[in-house]
Amino acid sequence: MDGEKRPAPSSGLFADGHLVLWTLCSVLLPVFITFWCSLQRSRRQLHRRDIFRKSKHGWHYTDLFGHPTYCCVCAQHILQGAFCDCCGLRVDEGCLKKADKRFQCKEIMLKSDGRALDAMPHHWIRGNVPLCSLCAVCKQQCGSQPKLCDYRCIWCQKTVHDECMKNSLKNEKCDFGEFKNLIIPPSYLTSINQMRKDKKTDYAMLAYKLGKQWTPLIILANSRSGTNMGEGLLGEFRILLNPVQGQEKYIPQVAILPLGTGNDLSNTLGWGTSYAGEIPVAQVLRNVMEAEGIKLDRWKVQVTNKGYYNLRKPKEFTMNNYFSVGPDALMALNFHAHREKSPSLFSSRILNKAVYLFYGTKDCLVQECKDLNKKVELELDGERVELPNLEGIIVLNIGYWGGGCRLWEGMGDETYPLARHDDGLLEVVGVYGSFHCAQIQVKLANPFRIGQAHTVRLILKCSMMPMQVDGEPWAQGPCTVTITHKTHALMLYFSGEQTDDDVSSTSDQEDIKDTE
Repeated sequence: MDGEKRPAPSSGLFADGHLVLWTLCSVLLPVFITFWCSLQRSRRQLHRRDIFRKSKHGWHYTDLFGHPTYCCVCAQHILQGAFCDCCGLRVDEGCLKKADKRFQCKEIMLKSDGRALDAMPHHWIRGNVPLCSLCAVCKQQCGSQPKLCDYRCIWCQKTVHDECMKNSLKNEKCDFGEFKNLIIPPSYLTSINQMRKDKKTDYAMLAYKLGKQWTPLIILANSRSGTNMGEGLLGEFRILLNPVQGQEKYIPQVAILPLGTGNDLSNTLGWGTSYAGEIPVAQVLRNVMEAEGIKLDRWKVQVTNKGYYNLRKPKEFTMNNYFSVGPDALMALNFHAHREKSPSLFSSRILNKAVYLFYGTKDCLVQECKDLNKKVELELDGERVELPNLEGIIVLNIGYWGGGCRLWEGMGDETYPLARHDDGLLEVVGVYGSFHCAQIQVKLANPFRIGQAHTVRLILKCSMMPMQVDGEPWAQGPCTVTITHKTHALMLYFSGEQTDDDVSSTSDQEDIKDTE
């Protein structure tokens, strides 16, 4: 036994030390690599943001381009990088600084360099032309080769092959193309700026030079509406129009592109119930040019809190669509409160409607707005109206409500005049609860029609009640709500599409006329 050899203690400790070392390396090395990559990514992001902030381009970064894309500097095929939503440039991240110095973005206003203001040449950008575009010279398809090729004018959207590009085209005057009557030329803004310096105000003369058909657009978007696609749509419109697109002197006519879940005004004006990118923005502009100008009543909603010692001024709202107190306002208030807390969760129309359905179902059980007729007094054109046992009152300016329901006309044999948005009259209806609202929306019930009026006055005598104006909800204590006519808005009505409700309503009216 004494002759047996035992392993040296030092060799065992050495083996254990190696094991500990390799274990630490296997754990710490991935952590270090992840930390280093995160640090480099943060540095790149800060560098990009610094370039974006100082640049005159409207740069945005994307992790994946939606179609084959080539860098305008190195001409290499790229999957991710930056793009300008004004002029349409596409660049790799490493070439971003070079592209920012080398290429000029859209000139929203011409510089005073002695050049004639009405002699603006084309502004050509090479590569990444829209698919299925045709050459202005040979009329053959452009952008079909798998490389950076061909040119596009960022104002008139004209495309030309590399081999078809001539010096005459480079110096040719740009006519702003198909949408010239919607675009504010840079020369116009230059002339406006010069007039202000000279303290002149002859804006009508400038507009006259651009022709009677010139009706420039102003594009506004709610970036949080619907599926949060408003910012992307603004970029597409900047490519086709002048990025600043605005005018001071004339009241613009307004068209609507529906992005949210309700879109009742859009439906009333013929623009449909929803938009999810299925129609190119170029077609949207064509529809705008074909649309008819109409008037829309606008109403002042004044909310005066109850009490002799209330020193706050009355709250005032401008109403275009509808005002309501009751279950639909409660659903809008609950939806609004939860969207404010977690806006990223409300990025789908289906999910948004599911949330509305949840709150509607909950109110059917709880009935938070019951006995409304005991809490309010209603006056139409100064005359007191006796109310049945209602939970909600809705004051309408337009034909549609609740995401596509024609609330005033209703259904069945009983006929009512069509609600108009330009007659200076409001339609007032009542609902018996959330379940009644759901029945109305699926055409299983009619609302309680209270009447029409030029002025509506509602007195909330006690308790807190949910109220909303055009989808903007709040909780309101005892008060007096007065709705009076304010002015008209100039809107654009598109008659190219009709909903089923429009067709049925039109046919019903024709049947009525035939019987008369």
